[in-house]
Amino acid sequence: MILRYFLTRDPLVLIRAFKLYVRPLVEYASPVWSPVSHAQIEKLEKVQRRFTKRLSGLSQMTYAARLQYLELQSLERRRLNQDLIMCYKIVRGMVGVNLSDFFYIVWF
Repeated sequence: MILRYFLTRDPLVLIRAFKLYVRPLVEYASPVWSPVSHAQIEKLEKVQRRFTKRLSGLSQMTYAARLQYLELQSLERRRLNQDLIMCYKIVRGMVGVNLSDFFYIVWF
């Protein structure tokens, strides 16, 4: 829909719109529901893959090359970063979650 409703074809403007309107939807609460099967991961990644492929001048590039050119990370990488941030917050007591519910703690 972004490509349909935006008049410009400037990839930088369209990527900003994608980051603003689409990415929050596919990343919402990802530490809670993060997919584990390859099929689920591919379905989510397909959203960004398809969008970047439809940008002008980028259709012949590989997905990895498009991400590098547009200075984007894969959605899988972004979910991993968010998971690590959540682990850090749990360990540091920055969220209202009991640490022992998530990690087996051995004290020496």
